[in-house]
Amino acid sequence: QAQLVQSGGGLVQPGGSLRLSCQGSGLTLSTYAISWYRERPGKMRELIGHITSIDVVNFYLESAKGRFSISRDNAENTVYLQLNRLITEDTGVYFCNARRATQEFWGQGTQVTVSS
Repeated sequence: QAQLVQSGGGLVQPGGSLRLSCQGSGLTLSTYAISWYRERPGKMRELIGHITSIDVVNFYLESAKGRFSISRDNAENTVYLQLNRLITEDTGVYFCNARRATQEFWGQGTQVTVSS
């Protein structure tokens, strides 16, 4: 069964960094556009950014620009979301999404908590 398996996340102090991973199982991520979303407490899910199948990266969340980055490791069949200079407002559950034509998969989500 094809699925996305997320890892990383956890508790970090303001100003710290985390790397979230999204690994494909039963699907080859290099052929999918991978998007990252987050759900903050009491807020709707928001799109952070994505990496296309030809490795074009776009960010849609203004607060993520200059702090977050997205990359692929095709050998590991994994896409990463690097979170730097974290602030308390970054606290939430982060999800990856893989999309190709009519196919779509979601990761299980991973909690990021930024607190001193």
